[in-house]
Amino acid sequence: MSRIDVVSLVGSAVPAELRSDGHMACWLVMVDGQPKAGPFASREAALACQAVWLLSSAIRREGDTLLA
Repeated sequence: MSRIDVVSLVGSAVPAELRSDGHMACWLVMVDGQPKAGPFASREAALACQAVWLLSSAIRREGDTLLA
């Protein structure tokens, strides 16, 4: 099973396009330690994306169980 996390970036780690809009923090969705989605300007958006990844992962696992 994949590990799906939301991580935050702060200060100079925030991409320039978000910093230029005044954002001093952003969030990424990481799957097994690799960035897969983002950066997001809000934590809520990142959590919603994480929920989609988690649901997709659960559906894949269910499909694997049905095929076994």
